[in-house]
Amino acid sequence: MEDLVASFSIFIIVGFILFFFILIYFVPIGLWISAISSGVKVKIFRDLVGMRLRKVPPHVIVRSVITATKAGIVVEMPKLEAHYLAGGNVEKVVNALVSADKAKLDLSFERATAIDLAGRDVLEAVKMSVNPKVIETPLVAAMAKDGIQLKAVARVTVRANIERLVGGAGEVTILARVGEGIVSTIGSSESHKEVLENPDKISKVVLSKGLDAGTAFEILSIDIADVDVGANIGAKLMADQAQADLQIARARAEERRAAAVAVEQEMTAEVVRQRAKLIEAETEIPKSIAEAFRKGNLGIMDYYQLKNIQADTQMRETIAKPDDKRNPNG
Repeated sequence: MEDLVASFSIFIIVGFILFFFILIYFVPIGLWISAISSGVKVKIFRDLVGMRLRKVPPHVIVRSVITATKAGIVVEMPKLEAHYLAGGNVEKVVNALVSADKAKLDLSFERATAIDLAGRDVLEAVKMSVNPKVIETPLVAAMAKDGIQLKAVARVTVRANIERLVGGAGEVTILARVGEGIVSTIGSSESHKEVLENPDKISKVVLSKGLDAGTAFEILSIDIADVDVGANIGAKLMADQAQADLQIARARAEERRAAAVAVEQEMTAEVVRQRAKLIEAETEIPKSIAEAFRKGNLGIMDYYQLKNIQADTQMRETIAKPDDKRNPNG
């Protein structure tokens, strides 16, 4: 019997301890006391226990309300819960509201939560609105009209635009637009010396184009940090063009030479064909003479006279030839 009583006592103690821890978990007494002492009305069962049941951490919500209340900002606890359940960062939103209020910026709770849910750091945006940020472009290369390449680096001072943070483009767009403006300004300059003498010309032209339109930032200034002279692109292009023209001319000359060779070979072939025909015709002469002898159309005296004429003709051709060909041994 005594063992049963002891076991029952241990069961009661363990149950009491478990109940105490469950009560402490669902009813954070220390947090409730901190809220009451800070002037924040929090009900134990409706707010604290309800948050536990809704799987919302009471410490995050209540401490955020305390921070806002101490800063003189009215924030409704259900709205903070809804923002947390939507995946937002409650603490950053409240801190951003406090910072915006101290800096006299017009930032409502709805806009702050929208910026946070859009994936932007709302607290960093408020800080950038107060303290502008300087971003540096990568090295931008462009060519002036005289063919000289210039390489420039610009520093862009931007300030976050709270009104355009939702749906506005980011820093990458700003850098791309500024780079495009630098290329356009250098490219429209008559000489690279003109740019080197007045680098602020780039800043003024680029700044006047309103490159921050549609972005989450406002461009305050564009300063050219460095301008260096690059390669003579114009001369290189001219040299490449001259080389290309030379290759084209060589190709056309080779084409003409090949055509001339083909014509010469055709003429040679024609001469060979004509000579073959002549040789073939000459082979018929003895046959014709023999046939003339048999028919009596050619006498022996006529034949000798023909041979004399051929010999005389051969002698005249030999006399008419140059001396080096007539007497090669000199």
